[in-house]
Amino acid sequence: MPDRASEIRCFIEQAGWQDAAIAPLAGDASNRKYLRLTRLSGKTAVLMDAAPETGEDTRPFIHIAQYLIAYRFSAPRIMASDEARGLLLLEDLGDALFARVIAEEPEQEIPLYAAATDMLLDLHTCPPPDGLPAYDPGIMADMAALAFEWYAPESGAAARQEFHSAMHAALSRNAAESDVVILRDFHAENLLWLPDRTGAACIGLLDFQDAMRGHRAYDLLSMLQDARRDVPPMIETMMIHRYVVASGMDMQRFTAAYHCLAAQRNLRILGVFARLCLKDGKPGYIDLIPRVWGLLKRDLAHPALADIARILGPSLPAPTPEILKILKDKCATSPAQ
Repeated sequence: MPDRASEIRCFIEQAGWQDAAIAPLAGDASNRKYLRLTRLSGKTAVLMDAAPETGEDTRPFIHIAQYLIAYRFSAPRIMASDEARGLLLLEDLGDALFARVIAEEPEQEIPLYAAATDMLLDLHTCPPPDGLPAYDPGIMADMAALAFEWYAPESGAAARQEFHSAMHAALSRNAAESDVVILRDFHAENLLWLPDRTGAACIGLLDFQDAMRGHRAYDLLSMLQDARRDVPPMIETMMIHRYVVASGMDMQRFTAAYHCLAAQRNLRILGVFARLCLKDGKPGYIDLIPRVWGLLKRDLAHPALADIARILGPSLPAPTPEILKILKDKCATSPAQ
């Protein structure tokens, strides 16, 4: 059997990029890897290495990319593919991630978040593709319970079950709609600023292979309650107002859904970040947990989450330095589950 490097070289040659220099790009929390190819002419492309034996599958990415491009959103064009080997050659949308642009030009923060909010408004006018599964209250409650499984397993099965029932009920009451596409990782490390393009196309999109049908507040809160950077509360309030006014939604209902979904997402992230350390040997994610905890506490203050707050109070410990150290000390010690 050929090794992975040989498979990649063969794929690059078949795509006609054999003259390209190859350099690694930053990856993400998955098993996917990325390389930038640069030809002698200066033209570039990105190679996605999503080896099937690691559990990766390029087909969802291809499906959603084609959907987004069909509606004139800026997902990377697929220039070549080998689905069986998990290799894609993609249009290079550049390096102008929101997080980088804002760090270099702080005055761009509000315009960028406004442009991304407007892009979501446009996306939510497009019918979801056929067959896209729904991110429904049952699935969301399961995902939120990852916080009990990985971050606070000592809380016990009874507390986890009580939480699961209450989370399912809160989401069913306030955020059960699943009428739009949600990209699910819509945040400053996955959004690119493309000022040479117009309208919604000025937002470059990455990491959308986990897209589902869901509530229209979901991607907005993913962007505004970012686990990786502090978004000023003023900007969060401004963008919620911008979305609600433009969409004609009811503010009270929308904000109840927003905070229920945000609590669900932040609980899921607590569990995922702990798992990435304990199972996958990635301790850096532990350093992001205090921010996620702070966002969760804000969400739990909403009246729609009173039952959840009551249950989590004695069950989910705050991420003290001692608890974070314990998690890091156990890095890569948990077997795959």
